[in-house]
Amino acid sequence: MQHNIPVLTVSARTLAQAYEKALVELYRSGVRFKTQYDKPEDPLSMDATMDITILEPYADPMIHKAFPGGIEDLKEYTMELFGAKDHWVKNMNDPKDTRWEYTYHGRLSAYGVWRELVGGKSQQAGFFNINQIDIVIDKLAKQPYTRQAQMITWMPYVDNTCYDPPCLQSLWYRIIEDDDGVWWLNCNVRFRSNDAWGASFMNMFGFIQFNKEIIAAGIAGKSGKKVELGRMNWHADSYHIYGKDLEGARRLLFDRVDSQGFEERIFNFHDEFIQEMYNGAEATIREKIKNYDMSH
Repeated sequence: MQHNIPVLTVSARTLAQAYEKALVELYRSGVRFKTQYDKPEDPLSMDATMDITILEPYADPMIHKAFPGGIEDLKEYTMELFGAKDHWVKNMNDPKDTRWEYTYHGRLSAYGVWRELVGGKSQQAGFFNINQIDIVIDKLAKQPYTRQAQMITWMPYVDNTCYDPPCLQSLWYRIIEDDDGVWWLNCNVRFRSNDAWGASFMNMFGFIQFNKEIIAAGIAGKSGKKVELGRMNWHADSYHIYGKDLEGARRLLFDRVDSQGFEERIFNFHDEFIQEMYNGAEATIREKIKNYDMSH
């Protein structure tokens, strides 16, 4: 009888390599589990605690084809992590408001804030309104070796009772300097729950972009140092493939691993045609957000 949830560990040079290794290891060594989101006919999920280390997060091959989305979706998710959809958070005291309960960027840039109904009108209110992003950048620019540069998302007075609390729990940063004086930003990311097939690739890709364009760039601007991305460690307390997704995962990845070359399963993010698709999607995504705003 199974008494323990497996703790699985993988390491690879790039995101695409690490992502595939983690999925394969989960499929081979995970444990079957019920979830609170299952329908009666759904098979059991595959689950484990997972620790993934990506040694060169911004290096190619970066994009794995086996994720439920496209290049434009990666751009949209990255824009979301940069704050493009922070205003989509719902009024927590209005039961008719079906918008999002949070955004990750909102929790990181304005921790403690939520929407409540005041005098019949929706407005921002809260206890803290702490910009953790600015604090982390300032701490690391002044003292790169500090162990105190972290951000959290969990708000107990909201998240212990809401339907869909944040999966991301924390980000922790520390910098190591090489012999040439370059600062290498190392990062630990912890998820309490991470949908390995349905979300984890976009999560990892998005936070690599966030670390490069927001955190590393911010530290470089304040310190005057060259700041590059060092390893990213990705820890998921529950790294799972939902039972309803297992057949698709077998067909699109697991059944192909032994018969198809790895190069057929990846894209290089820095290839010109991928960059054109990625950057060219921004205008369409902003129009999509504008249309959503007008209809809500």
